[in-house]
Amino acid sequence: MLEDLLKYNKEFVENKRYEEFTSSKYPNKKIAILSCMDTRLTELLPAALGLKNGDVKMIKNAGAIISSPFGSAMRSLIVAIYDLDVDEILVIGHYDCGMQSLDSKAILHKMKSRNISEEKIKLIKYCGIDFDIWLNGFDSVEESVKATVGMIVNHPLIPKDVNVYGLIMDPTTGKVDLV
Repeated sequence: MLEDLLKYNKEFVENKRYEEFTSSKYPNKKIAILSCMDTRLTELLPAALGLKNGDVKMIKNAGAIISSPFGSAMRSLIVAIYDLDVDEILVIGHYDCGMQSLDSKAILHKMKSRNISEEKIKLIKYCGIDFDIWLNGFDSVEESVKATVGMIVNHPLIPKDVNVYGLIMDPTTGKVDLV
């Protein structure tokens, strides 16, 4: 599969197809979007919101969740605000999200079945990682989006003049609902 991607890339560059995507590192709309990594949203989300390359900073992770106030998702938002002139943040979850049914015990079982040793799991637990929290999903996408918005709004390093909104997208139609 990688060989196919690299072959395509070579042709892409040779044919200068990248030129239509040329933009600045600064988002045209001064917006950062935290969204789920769900494959259904890859092209649907920008299309449904009328976004093109260069319009926004896009941060994706499982569930559009900020699980740590000082983790990589929050760091990306802080960099977007202070270094890239973002003044608006959209947290966009979606209906039918895989994180809604994620079970940490099932993930741990799958890890063990792929030869991740109990010793490695114990070491990670010893380092302070609670798998029941770190790998657990959520019950309600609405509540998850609200919690993430709350974490951003109440973060000590997020200025009060940055607007933060929560939305939920239908992964089939692209319709968004404001939370």
